[in-house]
Amino acid sequence: MKTFLLLSSLALACAPVFAASNSSSNIAAIDKAASTLNIDKLQQLSTTTQDYEAAYANYRLAISANVMGQKTLAEQALTSAQTSLEALNNTQADAESLALLSSVYGMQIALDNSKGAELGSKSANAIAQAEQLAPLNPRVALVKAIAAYNTPAMFGGSMQVAKTLASNAIERFNQPCEDICWGEAEAYTWRGLAKQELGDTQGAIEDWQQALQVEKDYGWAKFLLQQNQQISAK
Repeated sequence: MKTFLLLSSLALACAPVFAASNSSSNIAAIDKAASTLNIDKLQQLSTTTQDYEAAYANYRLAISANVMGQKTLAEQALTSAQTSLEALNNTQADAESLALLSSVYGMQIALDNSKGAELGSKSANAIAQAEQLAPLNPRVALVKAIAAYNTPAMFGGSMQVAKTLASNAIERFNQPCEDICWGEAEAYTWRGLAKQELGDTQGAIEDWQQALQVEKDYGWAKFLLQQNQQISAK
């Protein structure tokens, strides 16, 4: 259930508007395409962008393709993202690329649990390096929060830790941002899910509402609020 939640939710991610630049424009276009599961557009963006942006487009393409039942395409896109990001980090390690690489490894494990032994440590090492390079980066905290939420407790996962890390990410999104700025609405949504698991339904609702304040068309938060209303109405 949590694996499906991870894959479907990230496909709905849509970043808020931020300062214009070539990089930020590309990422905004990627997020817009991902929010509507526009696989054709994501494929186009993955081939017309370079480096981090191309890897990010492939990452979002993989998630969208998986939600649409196109597992082979998802696996191919993740392989492309992994190759690009590993090449970037072999040239010059960068916190953003390392954080995204950690997420790519995590999704590869989600699609094929047999890869856990090989990629689990790589994912952990990548996010640890990212945190060393940029300890206040909001996406580093967000990636760690998602991992804490989706990892079984017997392997170190924790809803309380996920909540704390998501809160850290939210605080860090107050920093000025120019190029790579995705993830704030996601951070509120993941914190809401952690609160829900901890029994704080009202707190979860407030976080999902806040996600819509960040991004009014954020589909995942809308879905969770509607789902909660349906459950409450029964």
